[in-house]
Amino acid sequence: MSAAPSPARQLEGVRVLDLTNILSGPYAAFQLALLGAEVIKVERPDGGDLARKLGADPALNEQMMGTSFLAQNAGKKSVTLDLKKPEGRALFRKLAATADVLIENFRPGVMDRLGLGYETLAADNPGLIYCAISGFGQEGPLSGNPAYDQIIQGYSGVMSITGDAESAPLRVGYPLCDTLGGLMAAFAISSALYGRDRTGKGAFIDVSMLDATLSAMGWAVSNYLIAGVEPRPLGNQNMTAAPSGAFTAADGQINVAANKQEQFEALCEAMGLPELVADPRFAEREARKRNRAELNAILNEVFLTRPGAEWEELLNRANIPAGRILTIPQILDHPQTRQRDFLQETGGIRVARSGFVMADSRPEAACPPPRLGEHSAEILGSLGVDEAELERLRDAGVV
Repeated sequence: MSAAPSPARQLEGVRVLDLTNILSGPYAAFQLALLGAEVIKVERPDGGDLARKLGADPALNEQMMGTSFLAQNAGKKSVTLDLKKPEGRALFRKLAATADVLIENFRPGVMDRLGLGYETLAADNPGLIYCAISGFGQEGPLSGNPAYDQIIQGYSGVMSITGDAESAPLRVGYPLCDTLGGLMAAFAISSALYGRDRTGKGAFIDVSMLDATLSAMGWAVSNYLIAGVEPRPLGNQNMTAAPSGAFTAADGQINVAANKQEQFEALCEAMGLPELVADPRFAEREARKRNRAELNAILNEVFLTRPGAEWEELLNRANIPAGRILTIPQILDHPQTRQRDFLQETGGIRVARSGFVMADSRPEAACPPPRLGEHSAEILGSLGVDEAELERLRDAGVV
């Protein structure tokens, strides 16, 4: 691109109340903030989002600005309200009446018990889009269970197919199900906003992290439902093709995906193994899958003769997908990531943007992650709370 795109503002004018904690909800609201929405994070006065105390830097945790919080709360404002107190609930209802979207990830029924459920808030604000994110959804025998990411990873089958025959079941190395739930929520909210433009009606959205994860496992699920094949853990190998997976170069591992016949033939040529093309064990896709271990052993002997970067360049030049297995620091410092301007600096920290750029704009946080209650005076002031009243509410523990 010849010039840096402008900050994305497709959701400018949309007010979002973010009542969520930890990851799934905050990540959903973060995606909306990156597109220009005004996201107001409503937090408990006595500690706020638990993620404020989580992360690899103990000093930041003490400051209630843990790295887990910083990761998905840039671009938001923070107001504190104790929803267990009548005055807190009354103020929240006033605030909700001004909102376009509300996101919460409490257990099902919590907001209703507080008198702040969808029916109540929609009576005040019929255009409200209310998104409830939970582990298992608002109904079903598991709906009342507490759920963190790892619980859903286990329930969804993700762990059963992660690792190999010796190591599975294995947890995916980041909060996959929380993230998928957040993405699904952001997608559903954006769809509901579009629908409201046509109908004028708000919506209640029930996002289940379990459902979101199963939906994203389409290939694994359909192999069982349609082909009758139960997915099993294959480690770093791709079940649909061979050779396709991780191989060992002279200085580390490299992924190679020669999934098409022409890619396999080009791989054999590039590696100096043209005889494999006619070998009946490897001549066609299903034979290669049956004889995967033998084929991988032959290829690994050759891969060991060169460093990964050389193989990566050689194979990609021959139109064979290949890439070294990098660490997080390596990919964040990679020329590809830097060229895409993927990291944004705001308030002295760097945060990840969304995974897309538009022709003339790109998602961007408008401000750094907020301190707890940093915007209470601004937001509550807009509801008619003056400084003296705000001080009284602080003394009463409402804010």
